[in-house]
Amino acid sequence: MKNLILLHGALGHSSNFEPYESFLSQHFNVHKVLFHGHGGSEIPAAGLSIELYVEQLQQYLEQQELNDIYVFGYSMGGYVAMCHALQYPGKITSILTLATKLNWTIEGAAKEVKMLEPELIESKVPRYAAQLMTLHGENHWKQLLPAIATLMTRLAVKPLLTQTQYESLNLPVQMMVGDKDAMVSIDETLFATKNIPNANFAVLPDTKHPIEMARPELLIGLMKDFWKI
Repeated sequence: MKNLILLHGALGHSSNFEPYESFLSQHFNVHKVLFHGHGGSEIPAAGLSIELYVEQLQQYLEQQELNDIYVFGYSMGGYVAMCHALQYPGKITSILTLATKLNWTIEGAAKEVKMLEPELIESKVPRYAAQLMTLHGENHWKQLLPAIATLMTRLAVKPLLTQTQYESLNLPVQMMVGDKDAMVSIDETLFATKNIPNANFAVLPDTKHPIEMARPELLIGLMKDFWKI
């Protein structure tokens, strides 16, 4: 059976994919990678970065001796998957992404970083603070936020995916974005799609950024179409 890797987003968790696992396990051997720093795991002294996560993914593939690999990457997970495909060509068979932020700028990153202050989240969106606490630990989530903020700033200073990289992606890619996503624009997703040689594009109606707010039946329909399952 084919192998499917599920890659969560920044500040997310492998458990975010639970609504899809029952369906996906009928067609794939499903694997989930919990990125460093998430779920209460240790944040390396050098901090968090896309490069770190690319190597973490590669180490997992080697340890599990996986081949014929398909990837569903949500948000940051999609970015990691595409960077991995560029660095280790031929290892991944195809990538399906949802809500992956691709156009990182200094101004855009600063805007996102401003919203990652623990005290601000606790006072303005206590429900989200409680969610982060549940996913990453009572105190650990407050350490994870600045580490992710630094990751975003690094991407803005040195983007890893540009037009040149898109043109070098030599595998099928399904790019998806919600029409109500306040973080990821349709334009940046469409730009990447047009420059990736074998890419499809889909806009999910009435869909915001958080994967928890996506409709499973809609996503599953697109998965069936892309993967021909």
